[in-house]
Amino acid sequence: MCEKMQLVKHLGLRTPIILSVVHGVMGRDALTDEFREVKFQDHEDIGVNRGICTCGQQSGIVLTVGYLPGLKVDAIPLLRRKEIVQVPVDDTYVDVYLAPPVPMIDQFVMDIQNYTTSVSGCASPVGIIMFGKEDMDQKPIIEKLDYAMSMNTVFVGDERSRFAYRSGDDLRNVCGNPAFISDAVALVFASDKDKPHGTGEIQFHLAMSEGVSAIGPRHKAVSVRANHAEGSTWLTAKREGHHVILDGEQILRHIDQLENRFPQVELYVGVTKRRKCSIGSEKSRLITTLAFHGIRGGDQEYLYVDGVGIKTGDYFQFYQPDHNAALAACRNASENIRNLKLNSSGKGFLGRRDVANSIDRKEVLGGFIFSCCGRGNSFFGGLNVDSFPFFENFPSAPLAGIFCGGEIGRGKLSMTGQESQEESPAERRYLHVYSTAYLVISYSAAPSE
Repeated sequence: MCEKMQLVKHLGLRTPIILSVVHGVMGRDALTDEFREVKFQDHEDIGVNRGICTCGQQSGIVLTVGYLPGLKVDAIPLLRRKEIVQVPVDDTYVDVYLAPPVPMIDQFVMDIQNYTTSVSGCASPVGIIMFGKEDMDQKPIIEKLDYAMSMNTVFVGDERSRFAYRSGDDLRNVCGNPAFISDAVALVFASDKDKPHGTGEIQFHLAMSEGVSAIGPRHKAVSVRANHAEGSTWLTAKREGHHVILDGEQILRHIDQLENRFPQVELYVGVTKRRKCSIGSEKSRLITTLAFHGIRGGDQEYLYVDGVGIKTGDYFQFYQPDHNAALAACRNASENIRNLKLNSSGKGFLGRRDVANSIDRKEVLGGFIFSCCGRGNSFFGGLNVDSFPFFENFPSAPLAGIFCGGEIGRGKLSMTGQESQEESPAERRYLHVYSTAYLVISYSAAPSE
């Protein structure tokens, strides 16, 4: 890809690079210096993401180049190695690459852990910015990462995208190699155990603006069929507290008749899943997650939903996009980010000569936003709503973002390091719908001796 080669030429072979097609960008206009949120009409246009994170397309591009003192950064892919089969054609044989059905998720997690351990001495990195392949279910991938990593590790990213990457380690650079498929790529930020004396600490902070509200009673899945070829699940269910088994048509008719049902907006089911999880040969343990699946429709046999992984006995509830709930969540996110501002000068002192005068203060270096492509002006009826929580608190700090096809957001929902009331340790949620994930990056100077 020519954009990647140009970046490699200017930034060097050791700089990790990620390029991604996106639905829109957020950033400062190169001509006017005005901060803008711009959604693109055609997802087929070409986009660019780079370094810490970059994004764009033919009608616009946002490029972010970053240096974070005290951290090591690299791009680590989730790969599937294809099998080579020789097929007879006329009087000769032709090599055909066959892709295995399952990605090497455990190996991906261990690659991240091994890299992090090698540079920091700790298996969990400070943060991960991740891009998933658009036709690959990212739920089991993020579930394994969530299971394996400390809750101090923040994940953000785009669940469904088309991307290319370059790692600082040539052994990982298989983009364009017909023998491999890249199902995801993680930009991993790990503490540097060999950082220069006097270097402070970089921290990643997460805030979320959820954009859906629950509607109707809970249901319990009864008959469940997974259609792996179509990437969908067919199911029947019972309302909680009732014994009558309902088909898809009956379930959706009841939901559509509810007073708080918004007309002509899509529906999702949030499925509570209790599953055993493990990495490699270690002993498994139970984890509980809330996973969202889009509704495809229903008939007199089944309710049809996107994705697989639902089991008989799982409970689920319907959710719908709700701009009023999203606005309230944006205000909450702004207050959450403001908590960090109260402990920060907000000036971003890296590179200034008066660092010594900023001891014991957090400095916000910048931030990234990953927002659902269904949000924006058409959803809120106003401009720059998604970027407002960060921008109103740190108007001079660098900020970039994208409108994406599924928002990844995982970490402690507290800018102060204290546990948040929004967190439910019994039910983890890291893949979101109609939401916005805010990553705020801060630097604390090393204490004076």
